Amino acid sequence: MSAGARADAWERLPVRAALPALREALEARGTAVLHAPPGTGKTTLVPLALAGLLDDGAPPRRVLVAEPRRMAARSAARRMAWLLGQRPGENVGFTVRGERKVGRRTRVEVVTTGVLLQRLQRDQELPGVDVVLVDECHERHLDADTAVAFLVDVRATLRPELRLIAASATQDSASWAQLLTVLDGSGPAPVVWASGEGHAVAVRYVPPPAPVRPAHGTWVDPALLRHVAATVRLALDSVSGGMGGGGGPDGDVLCFLPGVGEIARVAGLLGDVDADVLQLHGRAPAATQDAVLRGRGPSDTSDTSDTEGSGGGRRRVILATSVAESSLTVPGVRAVVDSGLAREPRTDHARGLGSLATVRVSLAASAQRVGRAGREAPGVAFRCWAEAEDGGRPRWPSPEITVADLTAFALQAACWGSPDAADLALLDVPPAGAMAAAREVLGAIGAVGPDGRVTARGTRMARLGLPPRLARALLDGADLVGRERAAEAVALLSEEPPREYGDDAAEALRAARRGHDAYGARWRAEVARLRGALESTSSPEASPGEGRRADSGSLDEAGAVGAVVALAYPERVGRARGAGACLMASGTRARLREGSALRDAPWLAVAVADRPVGDAFARVRLAAAVDEETARRAAGALHGVREEVRWDGARGDVVAREVETLGAVELSARPLSSPDPARVREAVLDGLRGEGLGLLRWSEGARSLRARLAFLHRELGEPWPDVSDEALLERAGDWLGQARSRAALARIDAAQVLKGLLPWRGGEAARLDELAPERVEVPSGSRIRVGYDGDQPVLAVKLQELFGWRETPRLAGGRVPLLVHLLSPAGRPAAVTADLASFWREGYHSVRAELRGRYPKHPWPEDPTTAEPTRRVSSRAGQAGRAGQPGRGLRRRRRTPGPRGAGSAPPGAARA
Repeated sequence: MSAGARADAWERLPVRAALPALREALEARGTAVLHAPPGTGKTTLVPLALAGLLDDGAPPRRVLVAEPRRMAARSAARRMAWLLGQRPGENVGFTVRGERKVGRRTRVEVVTTGVLLQRLQRDQELPGVDVVLVDECHERHLDADTAVAFLVDVRATLRPELRLIAASATQDSASWAQLLTVLDGSGPAPVVWASGEGHAVAVRYVPPPAPVRPAHGTWVDPALLRHVAATVRLALDSVSGGMGGGGGPDGDVLCFLPGVGEIARVAGLLGDVDADVLQLHGRAPAATQDAVLRGRGPSDTSDTSDTEGSGGGRRRVILATSVAESSLTVPGVRAVVDSGLAREPRTDHARGLGSLATVRVSLAASAQRVGRAGREAPGVAFRCWAEAEDGGRPRWPSPEITVADLTAFALQAACWGSPDAADLALLDVPPAGAMAAAREVLGAIGAVGPDGRVTARGTRMARLGLPPRLARALLDGADLVGRERAAEAVALLSEEPPREYGDDAAEALRAARRGHDAYGARWRAEVARLRGALESTSSPEASPGEGRRADSGSLDEAGAVGAVVALAYPERVGRARGAGACLMASGTRARLREGSALRDAPWLAVAVADRPVGDAFARVRLAAAVDEETARRAAGALHGVREEVRWDGARGDVVAREVETLGAVELSARPLSSPDPARVREAVLDGLRGEGLGLLRWSEGARSLRARLAFLHRELGEPWPDVSDEALLERAGDWLGQARSRAALARIDAAQVLKGLLPWRGGEAARLDELAPERVEVPSGSRIRVGYDGDQPVLAVKLQELFGWRETPRLAGGRVPLLVHLLSPAGRPAAVTADLASFWREGYHSVRAELRGRYPKHPWPEDPTTAEPTRRVSSRAGQAGRAGQPGRGLRRRRRTPGPRGAGSAPPGAARA
């Protein structure tokens, strides 16, 4: 079929109306922001028009289109080639990692943003390229942000004639317009708006029938997945027989889910539907991806198929991740089901672990998903949440630069000549902590020098097309285990193998080598690419820190895989801690699954791990057994010998030793004979702060003295000292002395410490017993201990011993009355009062009436203020008590005189 025969296809694309304005903007300013809604043709028609391939008189130019994903790049190139009646590799080609279809006639080349970055690093001027279109900028992928920053720099300093377009469907166009010209100061770039929203799409909200638990980590509530599956069935009904969206009897359903695991589970729930259930994600085989994107046309796998794939055949349910949100047209789709979830990268810099987090999809991404239903005809979209929840959803997806591991970005920036990225045109500033962590990694692997500038080794790493850690593993692994083994192991690490391969990286490598599945095919292609990359970037430089080239035969295959894993992730080298657990050099504890063949390995190199929310242990997904020598070699930068003087919480004492470590992993230790006294003292102080003052010797007198001083400090303030734990620990340096161990602390008398804090200088210490007596003498002659542990000092005494006391004694210079706990003859509480006079008048008689029958041998006088106090009892005392007179059979005791002119109070108590 000729291009002319397909001209009607591009004539219908709404973006065609915006082409004159776009050309005018590029001619006048050299740059523009193209804001085009989904389905308008910005990805396919605009590059053809700019390259002069539409027979509309436009001059021929070479156009480079950058897409965020391999699937999108290949699909866009195939679609453009189809519009021209050609196959990829003629006027339109593509280059992605591991696959390239470009010929001498190619004028539009579609690449991934990663490939674009590689080209910019090799030659910043991009010779031969006239126009660069960076597509789907709104997705805020890190590579795309970086590529735009570099291109803005190129236009400002090297090639002002290079035309640059940032294409977006939903993002803030004004911000991009400012960014594209921020370095040349020419003012905001023109924004060209393409009208048209494709076909109408009806949006229906279908919340789950019952509440579902929020997702965390990569866990998603199975109840939500069951609801999504039910909604897919509803969507199938809605596009049958012309219902809902007018999609005819054979409308397909596109369902968005956060990840591959959720896709597999929902596919299992849809096993009985009358449709083909297909799975579309980045790890799906290229043939599967192409088949989905071709639609239900004739089974033609060539690039020259004349059908657009929307014809007959069984209906399809396509379960997809966010790869299908943009850049792709999935033919035949008339209904979209949106689970409302997406996955975003997260990095735990403290533990050196990367992970994915399940988050609520942003409003912008959800709008993109809705648009998939209206690419070819009117459709319907089902959102699996309540409409009211839209207000709590983020407006845009999180920019990857703010949440991801920035090691690769930091290396790109250093190679570009901006180690701190301060000179780059970025919408978001990279977080300082993430950049510091990235530079630390790059320094450890020799990619940058102490000044942050890229080294020759770092430049070679950047050209390998790998993340820096894997680049280091490939280079140093080639020296250690041989190029072929290194390439095979790194290829395994560059894309996590299927779970059914197991968690032993050596066994997974063997499975990939003999496997005929999609992963095995991709693995073999990547091995070939890495082998070629090693050859093309070969250098006479030695690998720093790794010694001379080792005999590749000195390690068996399993050892070679472990060595490469350890080189890639030295901080994840771990020593076994029993029961399938290990401690990694980073300090993170990790655990193998039950039944893992690696559970008996003394050392591990962990390739893939994640840490579930709330779990102290990381889960090992992929690892390899290594020996200690390999661990030491790979993680040599983490090796150290230090003197350690600290308080050991497990032993409860000071530990002083010389320790050899590999990061957080202890290799050996020996006691220190003469540790620094200052460090020992600080360790003892740490022990006190951690375990508390209970390490000292606390007698009953010491505890009593502390309570009395706390009372005086609370009531009178200075100069009476604060004796709380915090205050005593803060002044511990003043009273600790030469204590060097737990045993020495136990010999410190807390009473002497407290006495040393008394206000001796001003003489107030002499009034301690007057203001806060330890004991108070009551009318019976007993000396009763005062309790100072509560908010008010307490005197607990038998009621009969207080006969004759008319007023409550007061402490702290008369400020605080004693709280008297009046006890029965059996020592049980009978009444509580801080006002004895009032109690004798109003409360005593009811207590007397209640208790004298139970205790007839004890005196219960009518007037307790004039009765004889007593500690003793006789058989006649009860009768005398009932008569209201002193017991005749008792030895009378001289009444204790009270303070002058104010009732009676015991000697030693403060006067009221």
